[in-house]
Amino acid sequence: MESSANKIQCPNCGHQFDVEQALSGKLEQHFKKQYEKKMQEQAEFLNKEKQRLQQEQDALELQREKQDDILKKKLSEMLSRERLKIEKDTQDSFQEKLQMLEEENKKQKEENKTLKNKEIALLRREQDLKEKEESMTLEMERQMFERQKEIEDKVRVKALEDFELEKRKLLKQIEDNKKLAEEMKRKAEQGSMQLQGEVQELALEELLGKTYPFDIIEEVPKGIKGADSIQTVINSAQQQCGKIVYESKRTKNFANDWIDKLKQDQITCKADVAVLVTQAFPADMDRFGQRDGIWICGFHEVQSLSFVLREMLIKTHSVRLSQENKGDKMELLYAYLTSNEFVQNIKRIVENYDAMLGDLNKEKKAMHKLWAQRERQIWAVQENISSLFGSITGIAGKELETADVLQLPEREDEE
Repeated sequence: MESSANKIQCPNCGHQFDVEQALSGKLEQHFKKQYEKKMQEQAEFLNKEKQRLQQEQDALELQREKQDDILKKKLSEMLSRERLKIEKDTQDSFQEKLQMLEEENKKQKEENKTLKNKEIALLRREQDLKEKEESMTLEMERQMFERQKEIEDKVRVKALEDFELEKRKLLKQIEDNKKLAEEMKRKAEQGSMQLQGEVQELALEELLGKTYPFDIIEEVPKGIKGADSIQTVINSAQQQCGKIVYESKRTKNFANDWIDKLKQDQITCKADVAVLVTQAFPADMDRFGQRDGIWICGFHEVQSLSFVLREMLIKTHSVRLSQENKGDKMELLYAYLTSNEFVQNIKRIVENYDAMLGDLNKEKKAMHKLWAQRERQIWAVQENISSLFGSITGIAGKELETADVLQLPEREDEE
């Protein structure tokens, strides 16, 4: 309950007011009026400042426009002065040039007059020289005609002699050219045949390289005539099994001395087999074959022949390796067969075999039991089906088709 000391009673109506509430209301109104007054003064100050700034801005804009007008006026005056100066300089220059042209024209006229006088003098002198030249020409022509006649006589005799010598020279040149043409034709044919041989040689190397990528295909070293390529055969174990030497020929006729040369090249190259790839075969051969230890074939047959020869070298190398140190290998084999290691391996193999055989017998017994059980089930099902079909057949008669498995075999009549 609030104390009566904080209450004020109205003398007229007797209503009581709280002292704190009355004081706070008055203070609030007082501060509110002061705040509104300050805000109004601040707004008036800001409006005055805004008006002042606007006036200053207007004054600056007016001053700037006046300054622009002054600059334009000065610029116009400067342009007028420069224009007048340029016009004056141009006029003075034009007058000077005009005067110079008049003087030059006058000087040119005087020079033209002098040149015309000199030209007339030259024409007169030229006419005199022309007349003298004509007279001298006539005299020279007369002398030359006489001299020419003497020269023609001498030339005629000389020409006959030269003609005879030239004739013999031309005949000699024709004969030499004919021999040269025949020689060039022979060399051209030889060069063409040589070019064809080189083309076939490159084709042979490319074919062998593509067919046997693991073999070594190389050209015959310089100093060995005739042979073209050497094939070193490499087996799957990366071992060198032998060499095949190839010689390529592409001519119209077969030469028998090729075989002897290739044999010598085979010895020089230390090759095991020699192959002659040729377009022309011997007279008694029409396909690939062997002649005096040298294989002869066409280019279309070289791939098949090289395959056979290569396999032969690989197998020969394998047999040769198996025959090397045969006695030592037999001793090593006997020592191994009588060693404890071999006995242990055999025992282990026998033990594994017995274990596998026992597992197999157990599986067979289990399967026999399972098969017998399934067989009894199948016979029971079959008996039930037979009984069922027998009952139905007794009712339906022969109109009902039955399975072959449920019927007895037909009885054959004895003779």
